[in-house]
Amino acid sequence: MRFINKRWIVTLATVLCFAYTQAQEIIKEPEKAKPTKDSLKPRKLKIDGIIATVGDYNILESDIDKSFLELTSQGNSIKDITRCQMLGKLLEDRLYAHQAVQDSIVVKDEEVKERMNEQISYMVEQLGSMEKVIEYFKKKNEDEFRSELFDIIKMNKLTSEMQRKVVDNVEITPEETRTFFKAIPQNELPVFGAEMEVAQIVVQPKISDEEKQRVINRLKEIRAEVLAGASFKTRAVIYSDDRGSASNGGYYKINRKTQFVREFKDVAFSLGEGEISEPFETEFGYHIIMVEKIKGQEVELRHILLMPKVSDQALNEAKEKIILIKKRIENGEISFAEAARTLSDEKETRANGGTLINPKTQDTHFELTKMDPSLYSEVSNLKDNQISQPILDDDPRAGKKYKIITITNRIDEHTADYSKDYIKIKELALKEKQIKEIAKWTEEKIKETYIKINGEYRDCTFLNNWLKK
Repeated sequence: MRFINKRWIVTLATVLCFAYTQAQEIIKEPEKAKPTKDSLKPRKLKIDGIIATVGDYNILESDIDKSFLELTSQGNSIKDITRCQMLGKLLEDRLYAHQAVQDSIVVKDEEVKERMNEQISYMVEQLGSMEKVIEYFKKKNEDEFRSELFDIIKMNKLTSEMQRKVVDNVEITPEETRTFFKAIPQNELPVFGAEMEVAQIVVQPKISDEEKQRVINRLKEIRAEVLAGASFKTRAVIYSDDRGSASNGGYYKINRKTQFVREFKDVAFSLGEGEISEPFETEFGYHIIMVEKIKGQEVELRHILLMPKVSDQALNEAKEKIILIKKRIENGEISFAEAARTLSDEKETRANGGTLINPKTQDTHFELTKMDPSLYSEVSNLKDNQISQPILDDDPRAGKKYKIITITNRIDEHTADYSKDYIKIKELALKEKQIKEIAKWTEEKIKETYIKINGEYRDCTFLNNWLKK
C-alpha cells in the first residue's frame, strides 16, 4: 500500500483547487509585476479565462498559477521559471493527451475510477472522513470533488500513455553509446557521485504446513463463494494482503513483459476470460486469479493474495540463524559471498553473493545522494567489511524476515569512464535519443493539430513552434 503523506496532500490540493476552474475567477498577483515579452510576469489582477487551446483541451490562466504552486508545494524553486516556460509545458501535456485520443489510446473510465477511489481512500484514511477531504480541498460537495479528480487523473493517464508510446520502441546500441560518449568534450564529461555496492543475506521464518493449508483452504472457500455469485472485487478489497491492489479490487493489467514473478504470469496466461484459478504459491504467499478480459497480448485480471502468518517461534528461530551466520563470517569460517550463496533465502541475490541490484539503474552501484532512505539508514554508519546487526524487515509484499548487510565496495566521486560507467552512459545516451524522438514527434504533431494561443502569450518565445510561424 502506498501511504499518503502531507506533502502529497498539499500537491493534490493545489491541483484540485486550480484545475478546471470556471471563467471569470479573479487571481490576485504581485502588484509591481508587469508582463514582458520573455517572462510575462503576473499582473496584480488577472481575470481567469482560456489562454490557449490544443485540440480539444483548453488551458486557463489559473492553470499556470496552479503549476507554479504545485512545484512550490514540492519544495522546488520557481524563481527561474517564466510563465511562458510553464505554458510551454502545459501545451506539451495537452498535445500528448489530445494525440492519445486521436491514436485511439483507450483509458477506461473503470481504470480511472479505480485509481480515483484508491486516492480518495488514502485521503480519507489520512484526514479522517470524506467530509474533511471535501473541506480540505475547498469543494462544494463530493460530486464536484470526484468530477474534477476524475478529469485530472484521466488526462494525466492519457498523457503518460502517449509519452510511453512515443519512446517505447526507442533502443540504443553499443555503437551509438560509444559515439555518444566520444562526442562529449573532455571538460563536459558528467561527474558521477560517490557510490557503494551493498550485499545482504536474508533468512525467512519457516511457515508451518498447517498454516499453509489454512490459507489454501480459505482461498478455496473464497473461490467457491465467487463461483456461486459473490463479487471477486469486493472480496479482494476485504481479504487481500496485496496492499498495492486490495483497495483497487485486486485489479492488474499485465502482459508477458510485465515485471511480475513467473509463477503468477504462468497462471494468469493459462486462464480464459471469466475463469478463476485454483490457489497457487509464489514467494509472496498464496493467490487466486480471476481473468476479466483478454485483449491481444494483455490480460486484465483481479487477484487475492493471502500471506501465511509467521509464528513468534519461527521468527525467533530465524533471528538465531542469522546471528549464527554473522558469527561464522566474522570468525572467518565462511565469506559473506559464500554464506549468501549457500545460506540466504533470497533467491534474487544469493546467486551473485548477496549483491543488491539498483532498481533504478539495473546495475550494482548505489549513489549515496539518490539511495533509498531506508537502505541508506541501514548502511550509512557501516565501516569497510563491517556487518550490520540483524535487521527485522517487515516487507509488505513478502512479510517479516531477518537480514544482515555489508558494504562490499566504495566508489569515490569521479568523472565518467566509458568502461567503468558503461551502464550509466548507455542510459544517458538512450535518454538523449528519446528526447530527440519526442522533439521530432512534437514538431510533426504541432503542424497537424489545432492550436491557438491568445492575448499577450502570443509574444512568448517557445522552444517548440506552438505559434506555427
